[in-house]
Amino acid sequence: MKPQVNKIILAPMEGVADQLMRHLLSSLNSYDFCITEFVRVVDSLVPKHVFRKICPEIANHCCTENGTPLRMQLLGQEPDWMAENAVRAIELGSHGIDVNFGCPAKAVNKSKGGAVLLNEPEKIYQILTKIKAAISQDTTLSAKIRLGFNDASKLNEIVSAVECAGAEQLTIHARTKLDGYRPPAYWHFIAELTQKHSLEIFANGEIWNKADAQNCLQQSQTANLMLGRGALALPNLANVIKFDATPMPWSELSLLLKRYSALELDGNKSFYFSSRLKQWLRYLRLQYPQAEQLFNAIKLLKDKAEILQQIDLISSS
Repeated sequence: MKPQVNKIILAPMEGVADQLMRHLLSSLNSYDFCITEFVRVVDSLVPKHVFRKICPEIANHCCTENGTPLRMQLLGQEPDWMAENAVRAIELGSHGIDVNFGCPAKAVNKSKGGAVLLNEPEKIYQILTKIKAAISQDTTLSAKIRLGFNDASKLNEIVSAVECAGAEQLTIHARTKLDGYRPPAYWHFIAELTQKHSLEIFANGEIWNKADAQNCLQQSQTANLMLGRGALALPNLANVIKFDATPMPWSELSLLLKRYSALELDGNKSFYFSSRLKQWLRYLRLQYPQAEQLFNAIKLLKDKAEILQQIDLISSS
């Protein structure tokens, strides 16, 4: 009997899953919610305009255009300031608070944020406890972690810290910081935790297709998934997993790329258009040979008109 999926959420991919990408992917899939890119908290209350820049959907009750709720993510190491910024995020409309303890970026870790805190379960507990005390008790608090920094030796302690602090949900990226994004993902580590803890646990990492999802659900013994890079490579992946939808064919994807291009060029970041499109194609080519062809055709191009012409040529081929 195949394991059944309960909830699927879209990962907070820094520099990738912005408002436009959240809009496109949530319009194609029935995500339970999306998590924003992180708001960096240091030693102050972050201005409201920064929250609005990271989450423009604040103007739409913190939902994507199709109504998928958004939860803002915070990244920082100072419990009191994390709590104050959590309150601000809720006041702005965030559907809960998510805290990033998984970012492997060297610059973030060097400044005591993200995955480096996996070495300090007590600090994780302090941060989440302060946040939970500051927000209303019926507001969902969640966290995202990895298996550990260099290894998984502190994993049980980390998860206990998250649970004891009052968080209700936890996403586990089934690799250590040292592993980075190198395959495989070690989903089996999650299974023991789902038996021991009452947290609602989401498994994350190396889910590229329905077979991966089924394997992950079985090994992790959880019914909840977070999709990251796999959702970029196959844009309707969540519905493929949840509802057994047919993977999006190239004919539909080419129309999606045209739609994406029109929206990107119409937005306030249009000067990033060529680099953002190439970035997405690096993932799409893992599933679509035509995306590889398109990437090779535009990789040296920067002129928008020339890029759009190549999209039309390859879309019609």
